[in-house]
Amino acid sequence: QVQLVESGGGLVQAGGSLRLSCAASGRTFSSNAMGWFRQAPGKDREFVAAITWRGGSTYYAGSVKGRFTISRDNAKNMVHLQMNSLKPEDTAVYYCAAKGSSVGLTREYDYWGQGTQVTVSS
Repeated sequence: QVQLVESGGGLVQAGGSLRLSCAASGRTFSSNAMGWFRQAPGKDREFVAAITWRGGSTYYAGSVKGRFTISRDNAKNMVHLQMNSLKPEDTAVYYCAAKGSSVGLTREYDYWGQGTQVTVSS
């Protein structure tokens, strides 16, 4: 099992920035990739960004590319999501996730955190 705990959500004005963090514990060696997803009210959960633990390869959804940056701290088993130029449409609950495979980074994650709320006001 891998346990994931997100932090860093909050309320920010449009154009502002937030940094989300995800702390991983447990059998973290079984995880090869980490991802961030989000779910807005009334909408399906959607992929945001992902990173591999070993090579640090990254992948982004088109809606956040150029504004969000995912990074990892292998020594601390943490993953961060730096979100800049936030828009009201970025408002959602953001979830951290882990998977054993480093392929198919937009889907089929094995472990999930509880989520952290991000609200962007216009």
